[in-house]
Formats: sequence, structure tokens, C-alpha cells
Amino acid sequence: MHYVKPFDPWKSKLCTCPPKFSFNPYTGCAHDCIYCYATYIPKFHRLRLKKDLFRKLEKDLQKLPANALISMSNSSDPYPPAEMSLEVTRRCLEIMKDYDVRLLIVTKSDIVARDVDILSEMRCAVSVTVTCLSDSIASKIEPNAPKPERRIEALKRLKDAGIPVILRLDPVIPFLTEDEAMKVLETCDFVDHVVTSTLKLRRDIMARFSKVFPELVEKYRKIYTERVGSYLYMPKELRLKILRPIAERCEEMGISYAFCREGFEFKAESCDGSHTLKYRLT
Repeated sequence: MHYVKPFDPWKSKLCTCPPKFSFNPYTGCAHDCIYCYATYIPKFHRLRLKKDLFRKLEKDLQKLPANALISMSNSSDPYPPAEMSLEVTRRCLEIMKDYDVRLLIVTKSDIVARDVDILSEMRCAVSVTVTCLSDSIASKIEPNAPKPERRIEALKRLKDAGIPVILRLDPVIPFLTEDEAMKVLETCDFVDHVVTSTLKLRRDIMARFSKVFPELVEKYRKIYTERVGSYLYMPKELRLKILRPIAERCEEMGISYAFCREGFEFKAESCDGSHTLKYRLT
């Protein structure tokens, strides 16, 4: 396989994702989120095109088992600003449509709504990350990503087209976006599923926070005390305290929800929202 690979190369003991494949149309990402977990990849902030992408994607798709699920993308956002002119991801969608793949799109961009014409003819669901409603906060934690309002409008447009939509409400950042997360949830009461999780820290993530939110660093040193693999976690009871209001509100709203790599039980058929795919009429 060239570019379509089995998901979860880290084999995390906390990962509850169903069996699936991962595909990234681009290498690197242009959004520059300070909480990014993928910056261990060399030169990650420099967006790059992949060699012979379309031909190799077709070869990979020919080898996939029937009814395989592809998650796009799990590190590099498939809809960077350059996608508006390059249309790399759009061409990949056209190819995957021909192979009738089951597709879960994960993005932080409203550009995904541009491709509603193709997506409405595919077995797909779209997951969009929205961490806050505040433009001032978003501009600091996700400086090159589209404004939250534009992402929410994209979710609405996709939902109106009959495409299952998932709100990725993560990470919830202590002392910064806890209240914002609840506001996002109330605004996105139309979604089919919610995925949420708390901020996890590595040394490089902490270094970025120290530049943008130096006042939070000392607080984080006191509460991030548990090591899980290469990450620092808050204690379980503190993570539950932050995430429980989201779970309770989802139950009140009748929306399925799940936690990402938290080790908590949740009420949904899948953590990533891929179960919503079966609700599409094909």
C-alpha cells in the first residue's frame, strides 16, 4: 500500500476506533494549531504534495477489502487553504467515489462544503472540529484555520444535503475553552454525533502554549501529572469533571457522543462517528 494505511500506528491502549484505514491527501498542515498532536512529523507545518498521488491512490483502493472504511485525514487536514486552487482532495474524492468506498472525513475547514456535490453521492460522513465560538480565542489556538462560524455553516450545509455530520469538540482546553465548548455544543444541536476529549500535552505542545498563553503553563504543570505513552494527561477525575457536562447535555439533546482516547465509557456505536454512515440511503 502506498498512501492508504491501517489506522493507529501508535497502537494506543486507549484508542477505541473501529478497524479502518487512514489516508492523507497532503503531507503537513497549514492550520498551525498550537495544540496539534501531529507535529512530531518532520517539517509538519510545511504543506507538501505527494508524488504520483492519484495513480497510487487508485492502486491502493484496488487492494482494499470490500466495504473498508477510510478516515481522511488523521494528521494532515485534507482541506488546507491551498485546496481551494489545487483541488487535490476533490480529485481524490472523485477517485474514491468510483470505488464506492466508505469514507469518514475529518477536517477543520469549511472548504469541505464545496464538495457537497460529490459527497452527496458517496457513502460518507463529515467530522468538523470546532473548539470554540470566540474568534479571538480561535485566532490564537488555530491561527490559520477558518473562523468557527464558517465551519459551523459548512456542517449545516452538509447536513441539509443529507450527509451525516459529526462535531469534533476537541480538545477541550482547561481554563480556556471549557465554557466555550458548551456554547459550541448548543449551537451545533443539529449534528448526528459528538466526539470530545481533553487537551493532552507533549513538550512541543507545552512550548507553544508558553508563547501564546504563558499564564496557563504553570497551571498545567500542576494538573498534568499522569503520563500515557508520550503524552501527559490530567488525572481521571479532573478529565471526567470537564467532559461530564458535555456528555450530559448530549444525552439531553438526544445526540450520541463519545470520548477520544480518554478511557471512559460512552453511549455510541463508534467513537469517531463512523456508525452514522449506515444511516445514508445508498
